[in-house]
Amino acid sequence: MKTTTNLKLLIGSFCILMLLASCKNEAKTETPTAPADMQTEDAKKTGQAFIKDDESRPNVLQIAIGSPDHTTLVAAVQAAELENALVNAGPLMVFAPTNEAFDALPEGTVEDLLKPENKDALANILKYHVTPGKYTKDFLKKFKKLGQANDQSVMVEVKGDDVYVGGAKIIASIDAGNGIVHVVDKVILPPTEE
Repeated sequence: MKTTTNLKLLIGSFCILMLLASCKNEAKTETPTAPADMQTEDAKKTGQAFIKDDESRPNVLQIAIGSPDHTTLVAAVQAAELENALVNAGPLMVFAPTNEAFDALPEGTVEDLLKPENKDALANILKYHVTPGKYTKDFLKKFKKLGQANDQSVMVEVKGDDVYVGGAKIIASIDAGNGIVHVVDKVILPPTEE
């Protein structure tokens, strides 16, 4: 009889405990909304590209943002809203044209590409500068072409110790947490479809 009473007491205690636990979980489930003043341009800045992290090794986007020679590239990436793509785990190889490379384009080209109505064309050009993988300049000498993020391929050419990708010379390479940034002296333009 004592065992039956203890068993009933144990089962009863367990039921009360479960009831209390379920009540606790039914607390407010309201979805928080951003204050009205934050529902502007900052609301668009979501995703891993906008997470602050001062401890990890800089990713390819952070390297570009930190370079005074790549302000035009960063502006283009922001206009095309590709920030989150450049902070993926990768590995990514980014061929990063300098400001001088953008300045060498025909007058008005950059300004025209930065217009909202040209976002898709700009994104296509920028994706043509990205390749999956993490290959050093020396390792790239083994390739004849690379498959780019825009599903097109770009030619690789070796002239002495220099490596050219799509006609752009690699002038420096910077290791990144999610890949490598190869600084190039020219904007690599994808072939036009006819």
